[in-house]
Amino acid sequence: MRVVWGFLGLITLAAIGFISVLQTAPTPIARVDLDRYMGYWYSIAHIPTSFERGCAQGTTAHYQLQPNGRVTVTNTCYGADGTPSRVVGEAWIPDAEQPGKLKVSFVKFLGLWFFPGDYWILDLAPDYSYAVVGHPKLQYGWILSRTPTLPNDVLEGIYKRLEKAGYSRSAFEPIDQTMHLSKKLRSGG
Repeated sequence: MRVVWGFLGLITLAAIGFISVLQTAPTPIARVDLDRYMGYWYSIAHIPTSFERGCAQGTTAHYQLQPNGRVTVTNTCYGADGTPSRVVGEAWIPDAEQPGKLKVSFVKFLGLWFFPGDYWILDLAPDYSYAVVGHPKLQYGWILSRTPTLPNDVLEGIYKRLEKAGYSRSAFEPIDQTMHLSKKLRSGG
């Protein structure tokens, strides 16, 4: 009996490994106007990450285009007690032929940015009112909006496109933006 269970376990692991190999990366958008993408974004939902621990509410991102074409990224979130936490990084487009595939780093040493991560823009409203950012291996994901909330039908459409791209809707958790509903987002979050 142990041999049978062991064999079934090996088959299951092999099948999981095979399925993950078959999984293809999502397709980033083909065009992005960085000038229009700049500014403040509210994080509506995300796949929780280790670097967002302690973020209980009000997560925002601010993007500012630099003269050299790179982007200053300022991410702000708030703990349960309302204490802000802020991190500043830099993003860039390594291949001008693929502007939806950016790299971003939050580790700067001696003027150089280390350990860049993939920041792929997977979905973008024609009017730049929302954006979806993901990762080629589906490890990360953020639904961003220019407003603290999105209409249900818009959010539903985003989730359907994410599922089509290989993401699981259940992996995304909503982010409480209540603190931003009654005030205008100020500089720096």
